[in-house]
This record gives sequence, structure tokens and C-alpha cells, in this order.
Amino acid sequence: MMRTALAQQAEVAHADGGTHIPPVPRISIQAFCESAELAGAMQAAVGDRRMVKAHVKVQMGGLVAALEAYSGAATPNVILIEHGGNGIDLLSGLDRLSEVCDAGTKLVVVGRLNDIVLYRELVRRGVSDYVVSPISPLDLVRTFSHLFSKPDAEPLGRVLAVIGAKGGVGASTVAHNIAFAVSRDLRLNSVIADLDLAFGTAGLDFNQDPPQGIADAVFSPDRVDAAFVDRLLSKCTDHLSLLAAPATLERECDFGVDAFDTILDALRGTVPYIVLDLPHVWTAWAKRALVGADEVLFVAAPDLANLRNVKNMFDFARGARPNDRPPLYLLNQVGIAKRPEVRAADFAKALEAAPVASIPFDPQLFGTAANNGQMIAEVSASHKIAEAFLSLAKTLTGRAEVKKEKKDLFSPLLAKLKGLRS
Repeated sequence: MMRTALAQQAEVAHADGGTHIPPVPRISIQAFCESAELAGAMQAAVGDRRMVKAHVKVQMGGLVAALEAYSGAATPNVILIEHGGNGIDLLSGLDRLSEVCDAGTKLVVVGRLNDIVLYRELVRRGVSDYVVSPISPLDLVRTFSHLFSKPDAEPLGRVLAVIGAKGGVGASTVAHNIAFAVSRDLRLNSVIADLDLAFGTAGLDFNQDPPQGIADAVFSPDRVDAAFVDRLLSKCTDHLSLLAAPATLERECDFGVDAFDTILDALRGTVPYIVLDLPHVWTAWAKRALVGADEVLFVAAPDLANLRNVKNMFDFARGARPNDRPPLYLLNQVGIAKRPEVRAADFAKALEAAPVASIPFDPQLFGTAANNGQMIAEVSASHKIAEAFLSLAKTLTGRAEVKKEKKDLFSPLLAKLKGLRS
């Protein structure tokens, strides 16, 4: 008989007030649909970034097809069945299905009847969840995710990915200063992960030279666990740790698509926020890290090549993450003397979105910080650029303050007087 699970687990709420859906683990899912609508929703759900590890098969036929498929075959981790008929036929069919289901299989039923009596009967029979159609692709992802999320588990950490539209635009500097603001000003435990193993600068920017770093995890994924990750982290501040790149050329960095999966999964389980400093490369593993992040920030300089590149990357990320907030971008190194620049308004028109920030070119400030191994806020805490990084940290973590309209204390009185005159 199928193992009983909570019909609807509590959603993992973050401090930003939103809802976070953990990634679906490496499981097998088979869906037996009756309608083209649900089949289409399932196919769309398969393309969601949180379903990348799951193996999914979608077919038509509903409960009848499921009974036929498993009469002589093993069952997957999850079976989803759509049933548009009456409750009696559904319960009868599920009783027959339970006779051939493996002990660990979870069953999700999608139906049209919003009936509490039916729901209780399904739960009594060991059905993991009952969902009333219509159901969206994101609802399906949430359902599969919650089947394997423990009710008392700690919320998984959120990943913020930062990448430049072109080399040399200061994306690493932006990533490091955002991570610093998240940890120091917002007091959230964070990790900055430098994924540029050959040329990473996070160690220099934070004045750190740790003996171990992210390369040890990438080249030895079988050793990665919570204790191993803790040994790799270099403490920068009370709330910020660094997973540094070796920045040497001893090894080639031709990684497989899932090279960073193990270490990122481990980090998610140990710290609330992970800031990825992604190098300007377009490899399978870089795309996977970008698409799998909870928030994406592109950094671009105000010229034509950056406009073209950030437009391509912006469109890719928006299409690859259809169920997430659109990516963000900022303009960096704005205002270099005598350099013709593409206006922010032209970027906004091409991307159909305004930049989240424009960071002015200040070689004295940034040069001093880089040479001293400091962040901008450490060099000049009251500087407008330091305030801009804090604002970015609030936006990316969902803590941006919403400005409220000032209320005129005399408005109610004036309105009352106006009513008496009329």
C-alpha cells in the first residue's frame, strides 16, 4: 500500500514574505492525464528550473492507463493520475492500483470534485495529495516539491547569481559588495561563492587566502557534506563566509553540466543566502547555475556590445525561468570621461525593463577598496555607491522598503467641510 503523506505541506516562508519552492530531488514521475490541458501543464512543469533533476514521463489515459502500465512493471517514485469521473469509480480504481504499487510510491490525484468526503477517503487510502483542476505548471512543481519536503525542515537557502554581460564590467565587484551588504547591514548569514576557479578575485577583494576552497568540492564531489563544506568556508565577517577560487592554472576547468550541483545543494542546506560570482563564460554548467538561481542579476557597462549581450542573456533567462521573477540588470562604470555611452533609456527600451541601478565610475573609490582588500562600505560607509549596494541587497532579498504616500492630516477635515458646503 502507498505510504501516507500530508495532503498539503506548509509552504516554506522566507523573511521577505514570499513563498520559496525547494528544488525537486532526483526522482522519477509518471503522469497519466485525461485532458490536453493537464498534459500541457505537466510538460511546462518539466521545463521549470526546480524540476531539472527529476525524470518525468507524461502520457494520456488516466487511471485505466495507469492500471495497465503497472500490472507487470515496477512503479516510479511518484504517480500522478487525472480522473474526471465520479468518486466511486476513482476509489475503486485506486484500490486496484494499490495492489500493484511499490511501498515507497507516492500518488497524486488531480480531479474536478471539490468534495471533503472524497478527500478524506483518498487520504485514508494513502493518497499523498489531491488537487482540484485546473492546475498551473507552478502548482504542479510545488506539489512534487512538497511531497519530499519535511514539515519540520529548515528553509533552504536562496541563491543570488551575478554575472557580467561582458568581461571587465565589474560583475565580481558588484557581487562581493552585495554579499557584504546582505551580511553586514541586513545581518543575514551569507556565503559568496567564487565560481571562476582560474581567475577568481573574491579572495583578493576580501583580503583572504584560504588553503581550501570551492575547487576541493568540485574535484571531490563524493566528499561533500555539511562538515566538509564548513571546513572549506573562510570567515570574512560575523555573517559572511567565503568559498574562494584557487585562482591558479594548475588544473583545467572543463566541467560537466552538474559539476557544481553537489556543493550548491550542500550550501542551500546550511546558509540562508548564497551569492554566486559567475565568470563571463557560456558553458553548460554556467547556464545551469544561472537558471537554477532564485534571483539573477546581470551587470553591464553602458556600451553597444554590453547592450547586445545583456539583451541576449536577459531574454534567455526570462525564457528559461518562466515561473520566476524576471531577471534584473544594472549599469556599471557609468560616466567615464569622454566616452560615448548608450543611455539607460535605450537599455530599458531594448530589454523592456529599467535597470535596477546605475553605478557611477569612481576609480579612486573602487581602486582604494580593491588595493586594500575592502568593500566600498568599509572605505566610505556614507557614500552613495555604498547606499546603492545596500539598496540592491534589499531588492534581491525582498527587503526593499516600499515608500508609502504621505498622508495629509488636513485632507479629511477639508473633505468634510467641502461636503457641508455642497
